[in-house]
Amino acid sequence: MRDNKLFESLSNKDFRLLWMSSVCASFAMQMRNIAQGWLVYDITQSPMALTWVMLSFIVPSAIFSLIGGVLTDRISKKNIIIYTQLLNATATFFLAYLTHTGEITFWHFILFGVFNGAIGSLSMPASFSIVPEIVRSENLVNANALKVSTYNLSSILGPAIAGVMIGMFSSGGENSNESVGIVFFIISGILFLATFLASLLEHKGQPETAPVTSSMEDLREGIDFVRKEDFILGLLLLGLIPSSFGKSINFLLPVFNQDVIGGGPEELGILMAGIGVGALLGSLLLAKLGNFRNKGRAMFMLVYCWSIAIAVFAFAGNLSIAIFFGAFIAFFGTFFGSLNMSMTQIVTPQHIRGRVMSLVMVINIINPLAAIPIGAIAEYSNINIALLFASVMLSISAFSLNRAFPNLKLVDEIYITKKSSKI
Repeated sequence: MRDNKLFESLSNKDFRLLWMSSVCASFAMQMRNIAQGWLVYDITQSPMALTWVMLSFIVPSAIFSLIGGVLTDRISKKNIIIYTQLLNATATFFLAYLTHTGEITFWHFILFGVFNGAIGSLSMPASFSIVPEIVRSENLVNANALKVSTYNLSSILGPAIAGVMIGMFSSGGENSNESVGIVFFIISGILFLATFLASLLEHKGQPETAPVTSSMEDLREGIDFVRKEDFILGLLLLGLIPSSFGKSINFLLPVFNQDVIGGGPEELGILMAGIGVGALLGSLLLAKLGNFRNKGRAMFMLVYCWSIAIAVFAFAGNLSIAIFFGAFIAFFGTFFGSLNMSMTQIVTPQHIRGRVMSLVMVINIINPLAAIPIGAIAEYSNINIALLFASVMLSISAFSLNRAFPNLKLVDEIYITKKSSKI
C-alpha cells in the first residue's frame, strides 16, 4: 500500500493553480458575506432584509445551475471559470464603488445577489468537473478534499479577517459605508487575482466531442442518464436526503446557543469556529487517506457517526461539550460530503460530468429546506427535540437508501473495478 501524501495533488501544476484560484475565491466570498451582511443590517435594521438578500442569491443559483452544467459539457471549462470569475470581480468592484461613495441602497444588494448567484451557478459545475481531467483518478479524492478544505478554512478565517478590516478602517473616522467599501475593493482585488491564476491553466477543459444536439436535448439527456444509472442516482440521493437533515443544524445554532447553553454572541462565535475546525480536519483527513478502499461502506458509516454526534450534541449542557461534539458533527459531515462528491465524479463519464455536477450543485442549494420542518419542531417544542429528530431522520434516510441501492456500499468492488478493467 502506497503512502498517501496530504498535499499530493498540489504537485500537479494545473491543479495547484486551480486550488490557489479556489483559495482566493473562497476567502473573497466569505469576506464579502460578512461585510455585506454588516452593511445591509446597518442600512435597513431589518433581519428580514438579510433573508431577502440571501434568497436573491439562492433562487438564481438553483435555476441557473442546470444551465451551467449544460455549458460545461459544451464549451471550454477553463473559459467558463475565467469569464465568470472576471464578471464576479467586476461586479464586486462596482459594488465597492457604490458603497464607498454612499450611493448604495438595499436594492443594489438584491440585484448583486441575483447576478452573483447566476454567475456562481455557471462556474461551479465547470470548476468541479475539470478536476478529474487534471489529476489522475487515484488522486481524485485527495484533490476534491483539498478543494473543500479551502472553503472550510475560509469559513473560519474569512469572516474574522473581514470583521477586523471593517473595524480597522472604521477606527480611522470612516463611516460604515466607507469602511465596508474599502473592504469590497480589497475583495474585488482578490477575485481579480483568482481570475489571473485560472487563466494560467494549461488544460482547456474542452468537451470530448463537438455538440451536435441542442442545449435542451443535452439537459434532458443528463436527467435521463441520472435516472437510469443506479450508482449515480443513489449517490445523488445520498448527498441530498441525509445531508439535508444533517446540515439543518447549522441554521439552528443561534437557537441552540441561546436556549441550551445560555450563550451570547461571543459564545456563538466560538462555537461556530470550533465547528469550522472540525470541518477543516475532516477534509484534510480525507485528503491524507486519498484513494482508500471500501469508500462505499465508509460513506454509510460516516452518516451513522454523523447522526450519533448530532444526538449527543443535542443534549450538551455547556459550551465546551457543545464545541467538542459540534466539531465531530462537522468532521463527519464534511468527510461524508467530500467523499460523496468524489465518488460521483469517479463514476460519471466525462462527456456528461458537467450536467451531473450541476445536479450536485442544485442539491447543495436546496439542502437547507430540511431546516423548515426541524425549525418548526424547535419553535413548537424545543431545540433538543428538533436536533434529536434530525439525528434520527439522518440515520433512517441513510438506512433506507442502503436498502434501496445495495450496490452503493460496494461501489469500489463493482463499479470502479469494472471501469478499471475496461481501460
